[in-house]
Amino acid sequence: MEIFVLAFFALGYLVLAGADIGVGMALPYLGRSADERRETIAAIAPFFLGNEVWLVAAAGVLAGLFPRLESELLHGNYTLVVTLLLAWVARDMGLWLRGRVPGARWQAFWDGAIVAGSWGLALSWGALLSNVLLGIQGPVAVLPALVLAALFLTHGLAFAALRLRGALRERAAVMSGGAGEARTYALTSAALITVGLLAGLRLPLVPGTSGPLLVPIVLTLLPFLVAAQAWVWWTFRHRVDGPSYL
Repeated sequence: MEIFVLAFFALGYLVLAGADIGVGMALPYLGRSADERRETIAAIAPFFLGNEVWLVAAAGVLAGLFPRLESELLHGNYTLVVTLLLAWVARDMGLWLRGRVPGARWQAFWDGAIVAGSWGLALSWGALLSNVLLGIQGPVAVLPALVLAALFLTHGLAFAALRLRGALRERAAVMSGGAGEARTYALTSAALITVGLLAGLRLPLVPGTSGPLLVPIVLTLLPFLVAAQAWVWWTFRHRVDGPSYL
């Protein structure tokens, strides 16, 4: 049961937040003006904070139920984990601050932070998963990391095509063959889940001793998290028709 709980949160994060990351990576391509970039960001605005909850939950489950594995992952990939966290902070700062002060230079700077942070997240996750899957470290790990970053990018483009309209949708659908964005999103989701499952099979998933206490608590809270996520998706199910609060 402990393994199921960890897999549920980790795979949920890859699929849900992977779309946010991919949209941020593609921001210069999708948004070729300030207004277009703001509309592109509106595609992920209602979702990105809720999606990050899945990572926080996965980290909590890892620390509480698999303390030995957490220690091994952190100590063996310390630089990658720090880079990932810095990229996460940079991306979120860009999202929150880009619209707080008027001015093209201010917005351009924080838009750059969104793009850099999103690419940093994708490459960090790619390198981390490559290390777990293939045991590759050092400069050579850049190659599989780039492949996984391309998967994040394609996943984000498919999500953007599902959310945007007009010319922005046409640009986002470049990897989907026109109106096939739902199919592409399903395929990239399946690919991310497959990578996550294969990485999980390579990990020493030996639960700690706190499972009997923590698992019932997590399972009790789980329906509320899923219900909240479903409510957000249902509320914002329509395509974006203008800028958001970001």
